[in-house]
Amino acid sequence: MGTVLEGGELIIARILIAGCGDVGTTLGLNLTRAGHTVWGLRRRASLIPVPLQAVSADLADTESLRIVPSALDYVVYAAAADGFSASQYRTAYVEGLRNLLHALREGKQQPQRILAISSTSVYAQHQGEWVDEMSPAEPESFAGKILREGEDLLWNSGFPATVVRFAGIYGPGRTRLLDSLRQGNARCVPGLYTNRVHREDGAAALQFLVTQRAVEPLYIAVDDSPSLQCEVLNWLAGHLGLPEPRSVSEVGEAEAALRANKRCSNARLRAAGFRFRYPSYQEGYGDLLKNYALGAKASDESS
Repeated sequence: MGTVLEGGELIIARILIAGCGDVGTTLGLNLTRAGHTVWGLRRRASLIPVPLQAVSADLADTESLRIVPSALDYVVYAAAADGFSASQYRTAYVEGLRNLLHALREGKQQPQRILAISSTSVYAQHQGEWVDEMSPAEPESFAGKILREGEDLLWNSGFPATVVRFAGIYGPGRTRLLDSLRQGNARCVPGLYTNRVHREDGAAALQFLVTQRAVEPLYIAVDDSPSLQCEVLNWLAGHLGLPEPRSVSEVGEAEAALRANKRCSNARLRAAGFRFRYPSYQEGYGDLLKNYALGAKASDESS
């Protein structure tokens, strides 16, 4: 097992990242650079980069989880659904987590903490109000309800547990918003607040929580600046030299988007001492736009 210094600094911990995709891989690489021993678990273990140690297992298959490493200090559950359906969400966020918890109990493991990624979509607030960790999380969608079920499963597992609710993740390779502007498909909804976190900050927040001695059961991982969707899109369009997207005029389409209208607070994470590398979309997209412009130019030249 890893040890913790008196000042709270963790050295040489044994850490498993279950569902080691984009955010999990970024986290794992950061942790290995800090000297920890890290395993990344996913179905296609060939996608796990060195120096992470690959574990080829399926969270939906309890038998395959028998090879989970022993004497783990920390576990980060970072699985993502394969698609947007109730069955796919349940497999990823409830059944997979239940299977991993069972494997840990079978192995008589006693990790110091299990952290799991969830989503701010568990909040049903939709009138632009602020929400934090104390706000009611009473989702109306199937996705939010299943995520809440997974959260409760972890909190009631008997293991020390922390849930981190992420807003929309953006970063390298996540250029949907930029692509929609370039293709002329982007639409903005007046009055709609959006929340986001850069992939690097999301991974760094998880690493920060792993290294803290006193950790709350719940955190929201968003940047400092919930922003109106039209403001973000217009800012991006200006930096790309593109026309501003038109506002949605169809009442039904606007109403559907506004069901997710809220502003998420990161005050608890900030108060714990975490600092964001990208505190707003301007900093985060500023870095992305440099590489995106080069990629777009290369794509245009080759077409």
